[in-house]
Amino acid sequence: MKKSGLVVKSNDLIKASYTLGLVEQRLILMAIVTARETGLGITSDTLLEIRAMDYAQLFGVTKQAAYMALSSAIETLFNRRATVQVYDERRKGLRSLTVRWVTAMDYEESMGLITLRFGHEVVPEITRLEANFTSYELEQVAGLKSAYAVRLYELLIQWKASGVTPLLKIDEFRTQLGLLKHEHTQMCHFKKYALDLAVSQVNEYTDITVTYEQHKRGRTITGFTFMFTQKKQPKDVTPKTKKLKPTEDINSLLDDRSFLAKHARIGESWDDVRSRLKREAETGQFTLAPTD
Repeated sequence: MKKSGLVVKSNDLIKASYTLGLVEQRLILMAIVTARETGLGITSDTLLEIRAMDYAQLFGVTKQAAYMALSSAIETLFNRRATVQVYDERRKGLRSLTVRWVTAMDYEESMGLITLRFGHEVVPEITRLEANFTSYELEQVAGLKSAYAVRLYELLIQWKASGVTPLLKIDEFRTQLGLLKHEHTQMCHFKKYALDLAVSQVNEYTDITVTYEQHKRGRTITGFTFMFTQKKQPKDVTPKTKKLKPTEDINSLLDDRSFLAKHARIGESWDDVRSRLKREAETGQFTLAPTD
């Protein structure tokens, strides 16, 4: 799987009331990207595959850790739910329904492979490419270690054009981050273990830098607004290599031990290095090693 896969999710789904662990969020995002990369799209009948090797490569964990992550997720993801707005023909209007993220799952341990199928109500929220959808590169959340951080990033980039969110009222915001009612009920704990943790990880690992302002009624915090900016693209400082011109004489360099050391391969003697470099120079394949 390419690390820069595009994730597209409905803003309604992003704001929906659901709680997913970090591994579960990662698997959902990988499944979305997998479906888009195949070009076949997603239906409620589509079976999507997620491999432990792709998980390990994308999120920078060991193969063993990836196998363990997929194994544990199969026990919990099937029971995870989301609250979405669904049109009710009988009532001639929208109503909130609690639905499963996935309707079928299987884990083949010997292959390190999860197969899953998204729920009927979730599919259109993921796949429609309309103005109220948020798109972002999967690599932007690959480094995040907290489920709260993933949710915060998804919430923020809905306002990428302005870089400022509206007031997020505390109760709704807690739900959007995936906190249960009994979790981190004291504001100091909420900020330490959820909000500030999420902000620090977003700032460190993603393409935006975020700050927030808290709003109060009297001494009680009632909500937050967030301000964020796009990070400047880092200057490419990758050492460049260049090919020797055919007219350049490499022979004058072959007695220079420091030159040979830079171009030597493991197990080569000095004579081996000289012979190989001569051959490469004659065929135009030789490139100078980067300077420090």
